[in-house]
Amino acid sequence: MFSTLFTVAALLAAATAAPNSAPASTCSTGPIQCCNTVEKASDPAAAGILASIGVIVQDVDALVGLTCSPITVIGVGSGGSCDASAVCCEDNSHGGLISIGCVPVTL
Repeated sequence: MFSTLFTVAALLAAATAAPNSAPASTCSTGPIQCCNTVEKASDPAAAGILASIGVIVQDVDALVGLTCSPITVIGVGSGGSCDASAVCCEDNSHGGLISIGCVPVTL
């Protein structure tokens, strides 16, 4: 009986643990991006860049980051902070010019 209660208590503790306990140094899609601007794909600046590189974004309300660079180390050295917008993006494959499908993150 005691071992069953202990097992149930352990499961409850695990289930209520903070879901995002991993450090914010990476996203599931790669490093966190620091973007000068984050706006909707339908906004003129983003739409112009997307059109110029031939990328079609299905969701015009999707957030895109403009002029982005990866943050590889949080809080250490000169490359470990972001004074602009820190985001996780689904597609960072456009050389920092634009990142697509972004979600803001807190550093």
